[in-house]
Amino acid sequence: MEAPVDPFDHRMTDAWSSLKSQADWTAQLSPNANRLAFADPEFLLRRETRGVRFQLEFLKPDLILQAHGIEHTVVVFGSARFQSEADAHQSLLTARASGDATAIRQAERRVHNARYYEQARALGRLITEECANCPPNERHYICTGGGPGIMEAANRGAHEAGGKSVGLNIALPHEQHPNPYITPELCFQFHYFALRKMHFLMRAQALVAFPGGFGTLDELFETLTLVQTRKARPVPVILVGSEFWHRLIDFDVLVEEGVISAQDLDLFQVIDDVESVWSFIRQSASPT
Repeated sequence: MEAPVDPFDHRMTDAWSSLKSQADWTAQLSPNANRLAFADPEFLLRRETRGVRFQLEFLKPDLILQAHGIEHTVVVFGSARFQSEADAHQSLLTARASGDATAIRQAERRVHNARYYEQARALGRLITEECANCPPNERHYICTGGGPGIMEAANRGAHEAGGKSVGLNIALPHEQHPNPYITPELCFQFHYFALRKMHFLMRAQALVAFPGGFGTLDELFETLTLVQTRKARPVPVILVGSEFWHRLIDFDVLVEEGVISAQDLDLFQVIDDVESVWSFIRQSASPT
């Protein structure tokens, strides 16, 4: 694929030199009117230029995904804390060797939840394999939040199937790093949650939520709210793991209390096996 910009354009090399000259900051960056505006971190990080940063976080992934022909995605959400079965069983062996009762209980829980990692991995592999020979306008690509756990599993399945997958990572205080299975040129870093969520939904033909914590619930309920209020086009929303979701949320209570309508329960489906998830997506999603 031909690069959209010339890496030897003197404007790029001048800007890069300017940025590198500020790499070893030991104090607050001082304003310098002589810097190129687009190579001036002090200027770009001002409160007044926040709108420019919003636009850049929107444009960069959008243009790169267009260049790679990625128009339809299956977005996979879920806990960053789940491990593969192999890693979970190794953690359990280590915990048992330590004799620490708390560590053993936590490790047993990781083994219990490792099934979700393996399901997400299988889903990523299944979708990628089945879409490999589809026409470009019908091909689905796995898209995740780019981190560990369920996100890693889905990207890993796509990678094992020999296909591309997308990671929309977020810069967090605990330094979440991209997982190693994302297609490198499709691994993006975001500062703003809002722009990241926008990119999740822009190309989504389906959203699959595995068990997870606050982040997963935030992404799930924002999606449901946008579809409910018709701010986003309807897409299949699938909750994997009835044992988890039915214990966590009694959706019928929301209907009984009159805070949602009975029809709102049709905005999502609870499904337990990977093949049924993909079958439901194929029946419901219609790329245009």
